[in-house]
Amino acid sequence: MEDLPSSTTEPGGSAVVRVLSYNVRSLRDDTAALARVIRACAPDLVLIQEAPRFFRWRKAAARLAEATGLYYVTGGATATGPMILSSLRADVERTEDLLMPHTPGLHRRGFATAVLRFGGARLAAVSTHLSLSPAERRAQAGLVLERVAAMGEPHVVLGGDFNEPPERPGFSRIAAALHDGHATAPWGGAITNQRAPFQRIDAIFTTDGIEVLGCGVPSALPGVTDADLHAATDHMPVLAALRVPPA
Repeated sequence: MEDLPSSTTEPGGSAVVRVLSYNVRSLRDDTAALARVIRACAPDLVLIQEAPRFFRWRKAAARLAEATGLYYVTGGATATGPMILSSLRADVERTEDLLMPHTPGLHRRGFATAVLRFGGARLAAVSTHLSLSPAERRAQAGLVLERVAAMGEPHVVLGGDFNEPPERPGFSRIAAALHDGHATAPWGGAITNQRAPFQRIDAIFTTDGIEVLGCGVPSALPGVTDADLHAATDHMPVLAALRVPPA
């Protein structure tokens, strides 16, 4: 399998940005293996789900950022799990963490959002994690689309754990309005959860104008074994290379 294009700033001001979306299961597994996976993906931007959100969560987020050679941008407990990390290549213009309406008896969901600049290209980013409840997921899919529109930026990348496969109502509602990275430019594998029924429930979506150069689950990463991928968390990483036009 050919690797995805490397990060670069191109003539004219466009930028190739490597974006990783990854459910890290609150760092409850092998954090050394997790760090190896993230480093090997060489991301400019990491959209995390299930970041630590309880006792000393900020220290846990800082340790993950240090172990991966990245920097904390926003999210964590303030977004009920979604979090964003970036490389030094990104200039962070603004951040905001938001909560979705709470359904009693269910875990509250939220968004970690940021607007970043990569050279002459500006990219808005949204990380989220939808409900385990099918009815709530469908409603939250609408909130996701509202949040993407509310970023007020022409170029937005959305990464998340959507807790259902592409044919289900919530996922398909988002895919009808945005570009599903893996469906647009399939690369690597598709299955993202490591438990039965083994489906593609994690994805990266983009708005119009962003060119998806490839998106999927890496099948081979330098210095990373198959055991590392299974020990790091109960999800697979979703990696995309995106060409973002100049602002």
